[in-house]
Amino acid sequence: MKTTIDLPDELLAEAKATAARRRTTLKAMVEHALKREIEGDLRSQDKRDSFSIDEHGLPLLKKKRDSRVTNEMVYELMEELGI
Repeated sequence: MKTTIDLPDELLAEAKATAARRRTTLKAMVEHALKREIEGDLRSQDKRDSFSIDEHGLPLLKKKRDSRVTNEMVYELMEELGI
């Protein structure tokens, strides 16, 4: 399905540049971002409570009793956030 979205010129330029750096299309980036946002809303509150975002927009993992932060956890969070 086709639709029209109005974006600020700067945002569109940044999105196109990011797509080019990632060797993908703007369409694929928009699809991925929308899916990530929708899936994020559907996740349980417990999952959302596992991290917070600081004032610089960086994720901060919350420490849980007797648990370690693993590379897998960090990579999963980075994927979720599109980093």
